[in-house]
Amino acid sequence: MTTPMTMSAISDETFRSLTAAAPEIRPFWEAARRGKLLLAHCTACDRPHWFPRVVCPLCSSRDIEWREASGRGTVYSVSVARRATPPYALAYVTLDEGPTMLTNIVDCDVDGIVIGQKVKVVFMERADALPAPMFTPL
Repeated sequence: MTTPMTMSAISDETFRSLTAAAPEIRPFWEAARRGKLLLAHCTACDRPHWFPRVVCPLCSSRDIEWREASGRGTVYSVSVARRATPPYALAYVTLDEGPTMLTNIVDCDVDGIVIGQKVKVVFMERADALPAPMFTPL
């Protein structure tokens, strides 16, 4: 089972060291620590993008704002790794805001995941790594 991320899951010192290589996207990771999904939104072309970065991949502008996403999306495609123990689901999820992201579908029977299924974001509690957004069926 995944557990919503809490500020206590990762120490401040570990957080600083893990985000030191890319401080410009630290707001994304700070929000993830609180269980919130942020998207970089380009104010020049008025479009959000995934993955977190400060240059818009759609128009090359550096006019980026961080906006909280709804955390909801739809499974675009899914693949189940059955040789792993336990099996896990890797999927592309199209967020309600538009971008599509590669992620895992968790906290469910992997054989029950279908294309078009509605999902919501969750963050796993990990003491030694940054929290990655994953999704679970609604």
